[in-house]
Amino acid sequence: MTEVAPASPRTTLRRGANRAVYERDRVRAILDAGVIAHVGVTTDDGPIVLPMAYGVRAGETGIGDGEILVHGALANAMLRAGRSLDVCLTVTIVDGLVVARSPFHNSMNYRSVVVRGVATAIDDPDEKAVALRVINDHVAPIWDTARPPSASDLKKTLVLRVPLAEASAKVRDGDPIDDDVDMDGPHWAGVVPLTTTWGTPCPAADLADDVVVPDAVRALGGADAHPH
Repeated sequence: MTEVAPASPRTTLRRGANRAVYERDRVRAILDAGVIAHVGVTTDDGPIVLPMAYGVRAGETGIGDGEILVHGALANAMLRAGRSLDVCLTVTIVDGLVVARSPFHNSMNYRSVVVRGVATAIDDPDEKAVALRVINDHVAPIWDTARPPSASDLKKTLVLRVPLAEASAKVRDGDPIDDDVDMDGPHWAGVVPLTTTWGTPCPAADLADDVVVPDAVRALGGADAHPH
């Protein structure tokens, strides 16, 4: 495989460098598979990290000049602090528990992405609506089947963009790595896979009987979704 250089020293893996991934398409694939980004920022009250839904938008020349988008209430102190400040976003997907012969070598199989950059706010209402659609449809693609946000909704929402210029991934897969002295011992070793799936959609208790499940939501939960 052709070696790909990291985007910047800040996203260069040093610990576990053999698991580093810098290819933009592989970084994007992990971001596409994830749902939650843990967003870290320094505020007047000290550093804080919060889990947030996100969306990814490719740039004109591809993922390298694209951006990751997050949103929250305008009153969110963390997001307000993130306006034009250096932030860090981390997306992690756990694929399995790696059980070694010695607990010292226990691990996890995972895919993770770290994005570092300056977060800036999207203030234009039309552009903000487009960004919110990207975030929404990444998690639950119902933008076309739900009530669109009102002007009041947009005013109360803060959307931040962070460029993907500084991004790298780290991936672990495969069996445990045990010491030679333990290889012929009596202790079990292997991997316990972890899979995450959406369940069958369940209607809200106050939903009218004649409102059907949107096809996009039904697809998330499989074909056995409740009729409404």
